[in-house]
Amino acid sequence: MNPEQIEQRGRQAINLGLGTNVLLASLKTAVGVFGHSPALLAEGINSTSDIAYYLVVSVFMRISRKPPDQEHPFGHGQLESIAALVVGSFVITTGIAVFWNAVNNVYDIVIGVSDFSGATFGALLVALFTVLLKIGLTVVTQRLGDQTGSATIKALAHDHRNDFLSASAATVGIYMGRLGHLWVDPLAGAIVALLILITGIQILRDASVTIMETVPSDEFTQRIQYLLAFVPGVIAVEEIHARRLGPYLTLNLTLSIDGNLTVNRGDEIATMAEKKLYENIDFLRYVHIHYHPARPA
Repeated sequence: MNPEQIEQRGRQAINLGLGTNVLLASLKTAVGVFGHSPALLAEGINSTSDIAYYLVVSVFMRISRKPPDQEHPFGHGQLESIAALVVGSFVITTGIAVFWNAVNNVYDIVIGVSDFSGATFGALLVALFTVLLKIGLTVVTQRLGDQTGSATIKALAHDHRNDFLSASAATVGIYMGRLGHLWVDPLAGAIVALLILITGIQILRDASVTIMETVPSDEFTQRIQYLLAFVPGVIAVEEIHARRLGPYLTLNLTLSIDGNLTVNRGDEIATMAEKKLYENIDFLRYVHIHYHPARPA
């Protein structure tokens, strides 16, 4: 699957998630208010934050595809990470606000000053509908992620899975509230808020790792060494430095080759190594290779 197909699948995943969350945000917020369910209302706020997330990611992904220019020789890929920082901060703020409101509702019910009498049956149906829809979206989006190897699509699948878990908590809370355990509904809203908060922290963490250019994982390093072991003339891979620009990777490698080879032969080996990496690593945009004579054993 070529980069254009991967980006097309990414746009499909974004549009699918965005359209679904617009529907769910409207439905859950309205029914949460008129159906007297703090848990479903918290779910509606969660879907609203997802809309903001999808819109920002969509806009910044388009801008980040701009080709390199004089001021940005490596392209504009870091815009995606900057967008993620903004969205993550917004999601965390939303989670804290929802959690605080839910805890206040639980307290009011416990001390007997609340007039909350339980959610309507319609609220329960909407919560169940959300659970089923998010299960389907998780499966479809995860399949797209596996097919393309795209980290962006896999992240969207992870977001759908989080929504499924929070919707399940809301469903249990609404059901228990209708059975007479009124405090469980707003408590479920607090659980949803914690899941929102965790999602925001994950977004900030992932974006920070990208911006701070964290060293490659052991698994990624081993994969590069494994791939280059099949390139004739490469004696060893001594240094591996990677940086991420949005969804794209830039690699700087130092290879050891036979010191008796000509410069032209060294260049041929480096070219073969580049080709091997481009063919096997998704979203690899640049490879810079330095080679020098292997050290005596």
